[in-house]
Amino acid sequence: MSSITVRNVPEEVHRALRVRAAQHGRSTEAEIREILSAAVKPEGRVKLGSLLAEVGRKARLTDEEFAVFEQVRDKTPARPVRFE
Repeated sequence: MSSITVRNVPEEVHRALRVRAAQHGRSTEAEIREILSAAVKPEGRVKLGSLLAEVGRKARLTDEEFAVFEQVRDKTPARPVRFE
């Protein structure tokens, strides 16, 4: 996981971050991660799994037909492609 250092944060901003973190029951560092994560994720983003589920609903799959996909699905995490 990467690290970021932010310099010259005004004291009032740092204080506000600490207060906000305390209100959410998180450390200041965790609160900053949450703020950054929320800022870069587009609102209304459709995830691939949700999109595929919607396609299945439109295809009017029965529960039994859908269960077949769940049984054969490979849940092994994908490995990054290597170009060596």
